[in-house]
Amino acid sequence: MTDVFDPAKRSAVMARVKSRDTRPELLLRRLLTGLGARYRLHRKDLPGSPDVAMPGRRLAIFVHGCFWHGHDCPRGSRAPKANRDYWLAKVARNVARDARNRADLAAAGWRVETVWECQMKDQGALRERLARLLEETAPRKTP
Repeated sequence: MTDVFDPAKRSAVMARVKSRDTRPELLLRRLLTGLGARYRLHRKDLPGSPDVAMPGRRLAIFVHGCFWHGHDCPRGSRAPKANRDYWLAKVARNVARDARNRADLAAAGWRVETVWECQMKDQGALRERLARLLEETAPRKTP
């Protein structure tokens, strides 16, 4: 199947696809703020530029779209019908890059968490998970 847009129009459409401040990312930030967490956004000095970083806790959180990052859920495991080989290779590269970034962050002493787009539907469960995560990574007070 051929693209319905000419290359210039397709480029303009793809340029408008957001990579930050997405709806799932804003929801995560709202929940973290509600829990009293302080964080930094998109730290470029860290591998993969985590969506949320908490340096005092050594915690990095990525918000991943299920399709784009190959999550094992109905939406993430769905293969597109058009240009199938391209998209399967693209998602495979994203998964490999994500694994490399996780490993690099872990090697630098960071705890890495991923929040998937499909997990955003149950905000209560996500809030509980984040509260537990903040408790587990609370900065240690030295006497």
